[in-house]
Amino acid sequence: MGAERESVIGGGAVGTACALDLSVDAHVHTGFAAGRDAVGVVVSAADRAGLTALTFADQAGPDTTWLTAYSDAVRRARHRTEMNLRVAAEVEVVRSDGWLALPADLAPLDALSVAVSCLPAGGELLTPREVRARLDAGLMDASQVAELLVAATVKGVERASRYVPSQLARPLALLGQAGLDDSAVTPALIADLAAACRATGTVVEVSEAWRSPSPRVVEMLLDAAVTVVPASDARYAAEVGRWQYLRRV
Repeated sequence: MGAERESVIGGGAVGTACALDLSVDAHVHTGFAAGRDAVGVVVSAADRAGLTALTFADQAGPDTTWLTAYSDAVRRARHRTEMNLRVAAEVEVVRSDGWLALPADLAPLDALSVAVSCLPAGGELLTPREVRARLDAGLMDASQVAELLVAATVKGVERASRYVPSQLARPLALLGQAGLDDSAVTPALIADLAAACRATGTVVEVSEAWRSPSPRVVEMLLDAAVTVVPASDARYAAEVGRWQYLRRV
C-alpha cells in the first residue's frame, strides 16, 4: 500500500478518532549535519515512498554556518517535486529555563525542532549515562528525572515558538536512554506537556528511529488534542517515509 493511503488510527480529541498521516515525514537529516545524503537524494527517496510532505530538520547550533546553503538547497528542490518541503533545524534545550542552543540566524527556517538530549538539572546538563549513574547511586529517582525532563521540554517549546513554528523531537526519549520506563511520566506531567504544545501550536513528532514517544504517551497526547506527526529521523535516504514502529503505535 502506498504511503499516501496509509494511516495509523489512535485516540483523538476526546470522543473522536485521529489518524497519523503516513504520507508526511516531519523530520529527516541530510549530509549538511547528521545525515549521509544530499537534499536532492532525500527528496527523490521521499517521492518514491509516496510522501506528500517532508521537513528537513538537520541538527544546528550557535556555530552552524551552513543554514543559508541548506535552505537554498531545499528551496531549489521544491522546483523538482510536488511535495511540500519545509526547512527546519533541530536545536537542543541546554538549560532548565528552556534556553536553546540556537543558530545565529533563524531567517532561513520555517520551523524549529526542539530536542532534549541531555537533562538540565541543578545548573548541570546531564547525559543519559550520567542520569543513570545518579539513579544507581540514589542521588535521583525516576520521578525527579521525569519532572525535570518535562519541565525543560515545556520551557523549550515555549521559547522556540517565540521565533518560528515549533516541533518537539523524540519527546521523552532520554528516559529510555537512561534505562527508565516512561511510566515515570505521570498523567499530570503529560497534561502539562500537552497544554504547552496546544498553547504554543507545537507539533509533536513520533520518531521511527527513536521509537519515541511510546504508544501510551501518543494516545494521551492525542486525547489532549495535541497535533502528532510521523517523523522518521532518517539519516539515510532509504529510511525516509519507511514506517514500522509508527504502524504499531
